[in-house]
Amino acid sequence: MSELQNQRVTVELLGKEQQFACPEGQEDALIAAAKNLNDLVEQMKQRSTVRNDQKALLMAALNLSHELLEAKTQATVEQQHQDQLIDKLSLHLANDPKHHRVG
Repeated sequence: MSELQNQRVTVELLGKEQQFACPEGQEDALIAAAKNLNDLVEQMKQRSTVRNDQKALLMAALNLSHELLEAKTQATVEQQHQDQLIDKLSLHLANDPKHHRVG
């Protein structure tokens, strides 16, 4: 079995080229993530008085972290709701004589 090969991918972050190791086939995702981060940093600079790249980067990272935590919370709530619906459906099917097999 062959090992997964990491590719060196160069992206631009905060106006400087940076190289990162990236699993093969994930290069486009890394480039898109870097573009998204650059866009967020620019938004932070435009929406606030922050002009320092590092501070804007921290604000963007906090924003992303907040969004991730909200998404995880929402996914948990939705999973619990789906589990409740499955339980109700299973209970209904178990109690419905039409779905009982006659031997």
